[in-house]
Amino acid sequence: MTATTRSARSSLATADVLVIGGGIHGCSTALHCALKGLSVIVVERHTVGRHASGVNAGGVRRLGRAIAEIPLSMAAMEMWHRIADLVGDDCGFRAAPQVKVAEAEADLHTLAARADSVRAHGYDHEVLLDRQQLRSLLPAVASHCVGGLASLGDGFADPYRTTAAFRRAAERHGARIVESCRALGIDRSTGRFRLHTDHGAFDGGVLVNCAGAWGGEVAAWLDEPVPIEPIAPMMLVTGRLPQFCGAVVGAAGRPLSFKQMENGTVVVGGGRRGGVDDRGTGTRLRLPELAKTAATAADIFPIMAGATIVRCWAGIEGRMPDDLPVIGPSRTTPDAVHAFGFSAHGFQLGPIVGAILAERISGERGNLPLDAFDIRRFADCTTQTA
Repeated sequence: MTATTRSARSSLATADVLVIGGGIHGCSTALHCALKGLSVIVVERHTVGRHASGVNAGGVRRLGRAIAEIPLSMAAMEMWHRIADLVGDDCGFRAAPQVKVAEAEADLHTLAARADSVRAHGYDHEVLLDRQQLRSLLPAVASHCVGGLASLGDGFADPYRTTAAFRRAAERHGARIVESCRALGIDRSTGRFRLHTDHGAFDGGVLVNCAGAWGGEVAAWLDEPVPIEPIAPMMLVTGRLPQFCGAVVGAAGRPLSFKQMENGTVVVGGGRRGGVDDRGTGTRLRLPELAKTAATAADIFPIMAGATIVRCWAGIEGRMPDDLPVIGPSRTTPDAVHAFGFSAHGFQLGPIVGAILAERISGERGNLPLDAFDIRRFADCTTQTA
């Protein structure tokens, strides 16, 4: 796949690369393509960072990744530790251990098996913690917790700030971001892509599908439907508490994503889902499920029993049946490429995915394995959910 750099655009509606979707993966792709001298237009149906990329838990983690994702996650982590050099903003990134807590011996056995599996694949970033080691990292953890699994060199960042920083950096390097612009369809009768939107048409040599929960719609335009499901993971934030947790915490036996910010507030999520409205563009909270999230946090950190919840929200994500994203070229349409369906764990991968796509678009050979993310694994799919 190649895209020819032009010294000047024939019009504002023409670019070397058209990106559908202004989340972190779309903005990262735009930045990395622009850094290679390619002209880029990003079309975003709402506003940059409006959905998954701006409202997620902000975890920057290698811990618990599917084995196929680990090489990408390791490469991404190197980029996160120098993120300000790339986008001119530290994105609120803070290095912090990621810890999955075992509340029972059976959970600890499960985590031990996971650690063994990761080591068998040649990685040593996940370490098993006994009861004493867990408490050295998390002094406020409940007494019933028996150990955990940790990736000590991980961290977290501010998701909306990060996505906005990638957007600004892309624009500084010449990318054009068009918001409130819904993609309606494509044709390629001229040998180039004509992207039709409710703001007119855009012309490009390469099409990039970073449409998140709506990535299935774009894939269907390319005659490669996928079984994507829109989901709405819920989050809450509390009032300020004394500092008691310096790690990002999950639980082995039930959903939890937990971290305390520098100002003392605590952000809690973990995958319990709200609803997506009938239009597929808004969310609704399910308070009984959110109460379970709050209860889990209080069980693992008793200090949370007195916390005040000040805000709750949910954002729309795209989930694939195997919980792995689609990353790589279209198998039906030359010069089209996908990066969508990150299944509620794509934030950390944003910097590297953009770099990978820019390499492929410019004709370079990358060295990170992508076979597990190939859209051909859904070749037998005849319908897709949007």
